[in-house]
Amino acid sequence: MKQPVVTVVGSINMDLTISTNTIPAQGETVLGNHFHTYPGGKGANQAVAASRLGAHVNMIGAVGNDVFGKGLLDHLHREGIHTNGIRTFNHVGTGTATIILSDQDNRIIVAQGANKEVTPELVSEEEAIIAESDILLMQLEIPIETVEYTLSMANSHEIPVIINPAPYQPMSENILLKAAYLTPNQLEWKQLSKHHNLENRLDQFVITQGRYGAVLYQKGEKRRLPAHLVSVEDTTGAGDAFNGALAAQLAEGADLEQAVTLANAAAALSITKQGAQTGMPSRNEVEAFLKTQ
Repeated sequence: MKQPVVTVVGSINMDLTISTNTIPAQGETVLGNHFHTYPGGKGANQAVAASRLGAHVNMIGAVGNDVFGKGLLDHLHREGIHTNGIRTFNHVGTGTATIILSDQDNRIIVAQGANKEVTPELVSEEEAIIAESDILLMQLEIPIETVEYTLSMANSHEIPVIINPAPYQPMSENILLKAAYLTPNQLEWKQLSKHHNLENRLDQFVITQGRYGAVLYQKGEKRRLPAHLVSVEDTTGAGDAFNGALAAQLAEGADLEQAVTLANAAAALSITKQGAQTGMPSRNEVEAFLKTQ
């Protein structure tokens, strides 16, 4: 059986994570509990999730020529991700995400760094990689013009594209028309609904709702696939686990309901461990977990 090919065009960050019992108010200093650095970035997180679930994963992105960038490239190699499409830049640092964990939830501030250098020109040099993919996966931590350009390129090669519209930013009707699937969370869905008429496009959407599972539409009919009850350690990266798993399954030929079912399980398992990428489960772990549910 041919290994499914997923290409991820997106962000690569180092996550700087601190846990605290109290979120500080404006001007307030509080004591934290633990500080860790973890490989992150929505693009890289989703690439790792898809790779651990059995896909051949190509990553297109950018890092700085610094300690974080070198460490992240080494990490992606170890995860079996093909990194020929990742550029290293000297004039800008690697992207970072500062994450505050408190009360089983998180707040995140992202500094884009080298992710801003993921331009249409950079992506155009990797057209051969995209043309050989079974599915393409993107998020919105890279320039929106790059998302639109890459989407058009993938369409020209008849490669289906999943757009995870996170973090939310305004997007053109062109993106909505050309994406095979969009995977907003509940807040992103509300933002999209404010700015676009989605009534005739519902079958494109899979809406993630955290502990309440995911909603999808089939022939206009709404279906909710429930989440799984697990012990929560760190919710960072749960949405990325979902998207990476969804891409891997669809690339493999699963139908949407099957893909969402496995993606829900992958997301549940991811929050039982600290760190976004370190929490991504393997295919065997997900399948064993589903047998117990």
